[in-house]
Amino acid sequence: MGYSIGQVAKKTGLTTHTLRYYEKEGLLPFVRKNSAGLRIYSESDIGWLDMIECLKGVGMPLKSIKQYIDWYREGDSTLQQRLDMFKQQKENLEKQMAVLSKHMAKINYKINLYTEAVKLGSFEQALENKELQKEKKKLSHFAA
Repeated sequence: MGYSIGQVAKKTGLTTHTLRYYEKEGLLPFVRKNSAGLRIYSESDIGWLDMIECLKGVGMPLKSIKQYIDWYREGDSTLQQRLDMFKQQKENLEKQMAVLSKHMAKINYKINLYTEAVKLGSFEQALENKELQKEKKKLSHFAA
């Protein structure tokens, strides 16, 4: 079964403009056109779009995504490059997650601090809360 560009846009949440741009950039080399010149997307193409969005979502530039697609098309001779690329992306993502985890801890501290301040009616009194003081000590380089 094939899908039109509009159907794929609805199915993926991407715009038709984005789909055409991806094609222009060489990210969708597998998409076929029918005799009228209209793009016909397959389930596999939709899978590729999902992977492109995943890689974009973890910060990989389109140029690198294109390189991955090129390696895929070259076949088994590029298996190691593809494996290395995914290992590098995992490492990058783990670093991003560690940073986000630190940010989340600081945001949670602020939520707890302001919840206590609202409950007491005083920011200064909330700062005296022993549990909040312990929580703050766990956070490095952090202003009240």
